[in-house]
Amino acid sequence: MAAGRILVVDDEEGIRVLCRVNLELAGHEVIEAGDGASALEVARQQHPDLIFLDVMMPQMDGWDVLHRLKDDASTADIPVVMLTARTSEGDQIRAWGEGILDYLAKPFDPQALEDFAEAAMLPRDAGGEEDRRRQVLEHLRHLQELRRQT
Repeated sequence: MAAGRILVVDDEEGIRVLCRVNLELAGHEVIEAGDGASALEVARQQHPDLIFLDVMMPQMDGWDVLHRLKDDASTADIPVVMLTARTSEGDQIRAWGEGILDYLAKPFDPQALEDFAEAAMLPRDAGGEEDRRRQVLEHLRHLQELRRQT
């Protein structure tokens, strides 16, 4: 697998270090951002191959960052994996609806980062990704409905 440039966005330095160490061991170049505004600037300037994005950050949260990334033609095609403790069906539905590539819940196995990075950097079919996103959304909405009924 080819190494890539990966942007890790999290306001917790320990999470960024954990990600950087594991991804660099796998041969990737890692760029870090500790807040949403910095993440947008880095993404626009360096156009990483993948972004791991936290949701809960001060000032500009991950939702706002994700929305701005996907609305900007220069960054819309960068795959985003949400890396967050926010794991409710509603949070996941929102993220998948905004066009993420995948969702990794905290706490996570640091070695799983490489699996997510490898999958993100494979050539992708836009139509296939949209179908996959639609299937995940349908599944999550179904789970959400089942929880409401109980």
